[in-house]
Amino acid sequence: MAFHRLLRAACAALAFTAGIVLAQDNRIDTIRPDAPELARHGTHAVGVKTLQLVHPGQADIVKFKAGAPMPTYDRPLTVEVWYPAAPGATGNGQYRVFTRDGKTEVTLTGRALRDAAPQRAGGPYPLLIVSHGYPGNRFLLSHLAENLASKGYVVASIDHTDSTYNDQAAFGSTLLNRPLDQLFVLREMARLGASDPSGTLQGLVNADQTALIGYSMGGYGVVNTIGGGFTAASVAFPWGTPNGALAVRQAGQPAYVASMDPRIKAAVAFAPWGWNAGFWDAAGLAGIRTPVFFVAGSVDDVSGYAPGVRNIFEASVNAQRYLLTFENANHNAAAPMPAPRETWAMVPGLRFSPAEHYIDAVWDNVRMNNIAQHFVTAFLGRYLKNDAAMDPYLQLLENARDGKWSAEANGSFKADHTYWKGFANRTAVGLRLEQRRPQ
Repeated sequence: MAFHRLLRAACAALAFTAGIVLAQDNRIDTIRPDAPELARHGTHAVGVKTLQLVHPGQADIVKFKAGAPMPTYDRPLTVEVWYPAAPGATGNGQYRVFTRDGKTEVTLTGRALRDAAPQRAGGPYPLLIVSHGYPGNRFLLSHLAENLASKGYVVASIDHTDSTYNDQAAFGSTLLNRPLDQLFVLREMARLGASDPSGTLQGLVNADQTALIGYSMGGYGVVNTIGGGFTAASVAFPWGTPNGALAVRQAGQPAYVASMDPRIKAAVAFAPWGWNAGFWDAAGLAGIRTPVFFVAGSVDDVSGYAPGVRNIFEASVNAQRYLLTFENANHNAAAPMPAPRETWAMVPGLRFSPAEHYIDAVWDNVRMNNIAQHFVTAFLGRYLKNDAAMDPYLQLLENARDGKWSAEANGSFKADHTYWKGFANRTAVGLRLEQRRPQ
């Protein structure tokens, strides 16, 4: 009898543990115990709201027909906005989202409270604009958006029409609209910061201190928006944007040069696409003068690494720039949220598990997310908030493996300690951070 009671107790414990595990599935706000220092959430509660914006008079690439004029339309954009909320706005915020197959909806769990009252004390807050990959959606980098909002930023993440999981359309639309969407959302967020009919964003947004954050095709858009003009060859690619429409973003074109927005003070580009496809060259990338933090996996086979993201980093010669490399990581290095549990199984219509869209074969998603949260916090703190205390988190030995951990028994560091600041002993392995100053 004692054995059976013990067995029943063990089963009950396992069932309880399984319930906890299931309740924690699809969380976007996990901070691992080995996360670097600045990954931890900030002091603000976080609110979230959804905006429906319309960009009038845009080229309708999807409906273009050869030999006919380019049609136009009023381009709809859904934008998720995270912001510092009034104290007490806490709880398990949930988001209902599509996954990679464009059909499966899942629930993500974070910490933002829907339509919470804003925290105006300390505002207005710097603005961050986030762009997903192709395909993707506005929640793909939600782990980073929530994290940064808790640290005193307003974060606007775009659903790029024709480029989301459930409305994926002609690639030419993505090629043209990524930078245009980013600039439009900046203007709209500035407008709402000045006068928001709902009252939430009014007085909360400092658009004069804006940073862009993009992944893959979002990173492509970021590079172009901050001055990386496209090559003449890419404007004419027959498989690209038709009718020469991409010329408005070509290096040296007057309209493109005039579009540079001085309110953009910094940028983060995860695995930006385009170098290997011929969209940039050294002359075009020399137009970048905004500080930029690049993130890449050393075996990226989508955007490429060398050649690829590394070439974009090296050719941006007139900008203060950084390149964080995850050794042996592929295209998903650091940007995508952890794969929702529902994506682990095969689904009709895809030749791969949808989870492959999010995960990496070598690195754990949460681990990479935490490292990204740490470095993006340091970079934006330095270049948007002018916080010199962030410098030691960026001024590091290039190869983490070369750092020496040297500490006294009481935890204080010895004079010969050179390990990466903010990382616990043995936790910076597999990383490299390079930086270049403007020439």
